[in-house]
Amino acid sequence: MTAISSVSNATVAPAQDAGRTHHISWGDTLSQIARDNGTTVAALMAANPQIKNPDLIYAGDTLVIPSGGGGGGGTGGSAGVSGAGAVSTTGGANGNNAADIARQFIGRNAGELKHSDELPMQSWVPNNVNCANFVSAVLQKAGMIDASQASASVAQLNSNLRGAGWTEVSLQNAQPGDVVVMKNSRQSHVVLFAGFDGNGKPQFIGSNNVNPDGSQRISWGGASGDYRILTPPR
Repeated sequence: MTAISSVSNATVAPAQDAGRTHHISWGDTLSQIARDNGTTVAALMAANPQIKNPDLIYAGDTLVIPSGGGGGGGTGGSAGVSGAGAVSTTGGANGNNAADIARQFIGRNAGELKHSDELPMQSWVPNNVNCANFVSAVLQKAGMIDASQASASVAQLNSNLRGAGWTEVSLQNAQPGDVVVMKNSRQSHVVLFAGFDGNGKPQFIGSNNVNPDGSQRISWGGASGDYRILTPPR
C-alpha cells in the first residue's frame, strides 16, 4: 500500500440527487458524519466512490451527502482524517489514524524514509536512533501534535506530550495510535500502539533496530519490559 498523501487531490462535485455536501475538517470521522446527516457509512461511500477505505478520509475534501438519508445508523469505519489543515491535539479518531499511517511504512528503512517527503522526519538524525523521529512525524501527519511538540529525543517527546495533556493509560484502555514509551533511566525507545491481534496480544509499530547493521526499519514490535502508554486528551 502506498504512503498516505498529505493532501488529497480529489474534491467531489455533488451528485444530481444530493442536495448537500460536507467539507471534511480535522477530527471528522465517516461514521460521525453519517450519524450527523441521518445516513450510513455505506451510503456515504456509495455517493463518494473516491473513498476506498472507510477508515481513511482527508481534511479539505468535500463529501456528497446522499439525499433520502439512510436511517441514521453510522455503521462501518470510524475514519481518521489525514491531510492539510489545523492541528488537533484532542486525540479521538486521529489516534486510530496515527496507527494506520504508521502501518503504511512497515518494511521501510528509517535512513531512507527520513530523506523522503512522505513524513516530516528530521533528516539529520542518525540511522540507528530514529524511533522518536518516526513517532513524532506520524503524530504530526495524523494531526495530533504540531511541529513544536515533535522531537527526535524520546525523553523530550515524552515530556512534550505530557505537557500537552497526554496521560498514562493501562494496556486494556489503550487506543490504536497511543504512544508507548519504554520506562527506564534513559527512556531510550518509543513506538505506537497498534491494537490487539486475533489472539488478544498487543501489537506495536515503530522504528526499530532490526537491520543487520544496527540501523532502524519500520517494523512490528519494539515494546517490552516496563513501558508506559500515553493517550491524548479525548
